[in-house]
Amino acid sequence: MLQTLKLLLPALIPSWRFFDWIAPSPRIEIKVNNDWQEFRPRPDHVSFPTMMKRMVWNPYVNENLFLASCAERLVDNPADQHSYEQILNRILADINDQKVTSLQFRLAFIHREGNALKKDIRYVSKIHDVSGAQA
Repeated sequence: MLQTLKLLLPALIPSWRFFDWIAPSPRIEIKVNNDWQEFRPRPDHVSFPTMMKRMVWNPYVNENLFLASCAERLVDNPADQHSYEQILNRILADINDQKVTSLQFRLAFIHREGNALKKDIRYVSKIHDVSGAQA
C-alpha cells in the first residue's frame, strides 16, 4: 500500500521542477471588423461551484492549452503548417455564427517591464476570406 501511495503522490501533487523555464504564454488575438480582440478571453470571475466542476471536467480550457501550445510552436517555427491550421480551424469554429467576411489572427506575448505591462506581437497571419466558408 505504501509503495502504491509513493507512485501515486507525484501524479496528484506535481512538482514545479517539471518545467525547464516559465515564460509568458501567447495570447491569440483575432481581427474582427478591423478591431483586434482577444480570442476566447478568460472570465474576470468564476464562481466556486464552477471552479469545482472545472477541477474534474474542463474540455474548453484543455483546448485553450492546446492552442497555446500550437501558438508557441508557431512562434518558434512560422512555417509550422499544422499549428497554423489548428489555430485557424478553432477560430473558424468559434466565429461561424458571426457576420465575418475576413479573418486574421496574431500572437501576442504580454510581459512586465518594471510596473508596466508590455505587449509584443510575435506573429501575424495572412488574411483569410471566410465569406464563402460560412453557411
